[in-house]
Amino acid sequence: MVHIIDLKFQGSTESIAAFILESDIGPILFEAGPYSTFHTLKIEIEKIGYAISDIKHVFISHIHFDHAGAAWKFAEHGANIYVHPAGLPHLNNPEKLWGSAVRIYGAAMEKLWGVMEPISLDNLVPLMHLENIQLGEFEIKALHTPGHAIHHIAFSVNDMVFGGDVAGVCIGDGPVVPPCPPPDIHIEDWCSSIELIKKLNPKFLYLTHFGLVKKPVQDHLNILENTLLKYAEWVLKEMETHSDISIIIDSFQSMVEKLWLENKMDEQIIMRYSLANPSFMTVSGLIRYWTKVKGVKWN
Repeated sequence: MVHIIDLKFQGSTESIAAFILESDIGPILFEAGPYSTFHTLKIEIEKIGYAISDIKHVFISHIHFDHAGAAWKFAEHGANIYVHPAGLPHLNNPEKLWGSAVRIYGAAMEKLWGVMEPISLDNLVPLMHLENIQLGEFEIKALHTPGHAIHHIAFSVNDMVFGGDVAGVCIGDGPVVPPCPPPDIHIEDWCSSIELIKKLNPKFLYLTHFGLVKKPVQDHLNILENTLLKYAEWVLKEMETHSDISIIIDSFQSMVEKLWLENKMDEQIIMRYSLANPSFMTVSGLIRYWTKVKGVKWN
């Protein structure tokens, strides 16, 4: 059984999720969320009937704070933290990761994400592409799925996939959108990762933002890919006429708001999308893709 845990990030429901998979050997956690929501996660785990110390296996899709920020607290209680090899050093020594984020979030850093402590190498388990981990009755397969992040892993378990961020953001009945923060956005890799998940044809797809996908999984992934390509081309076109990123961000926000109105989204869901996938991050990530990956001259 999979339990979807709403971490109530910044007081908002359906923004960031973690998942408990019950097994013969105890609870298995997928995603740890930011440390700022650890208290909520602890309470929700206890409601299911477990203590934090019962969780000995934590699978992290990638090291961004909304996914991995609280992983160190589980490691303190003896849990193994499973992560891609390229992300592992940053969990062992998060100083560089934290410093990069401070340049973006400034004084709001701790309010948003809490704190992040180093995880001992003894508790960090690197997972390669297609590597299998047998835990109780479940075989958990690591799927290296770059595009959102170089070190991103989705996890396949039976007919389920825990898609992290590479499988997109979809909140309530809202649209499917790609979260595109810097520095690792790579459109071609992301499309390949989507194709990998499509070929698996899972019956159930779980998103960190947010929960179980309601529409047919193949439809969801097709929409995600189309929107990713649309966003990338839109940003490239804006770069041809604007040298000021703030103008592009404002224009992108207007375009997104039009999409929200077309979907008749209420203000609460709009706020959840803004928390899970802020426009300034998407524009920044896609501009970095065009300039650093594709060599487009800009600004």
